[in-house]
Amino acid sequence: MSFEYPGLWGTILLVLDIWAILNVVQSRSDTLKKAIWIVVILLLPLLGFIIWLLMGPRSPRKT
Repeated sequence: MSFEYPGLWGTILLVLDIWAILNVVQSRSDTLKKAIWIVVILLLPLLGFIIWLLMGPRSPRKT
């Protein structure tokens, strides 16, 4: 018996990319850096997300 979910990984990646883009928009970076990050995430969904996760701008922390 095989359990296959053909669109599951794509849906998960889409949700993660949307989350990353929202975090980029809410960050304190300047507009040009935000635009570059958004383009990278949109053009390279998986790789762009991983790069953003490691090196991207962070949203302001609430204390």
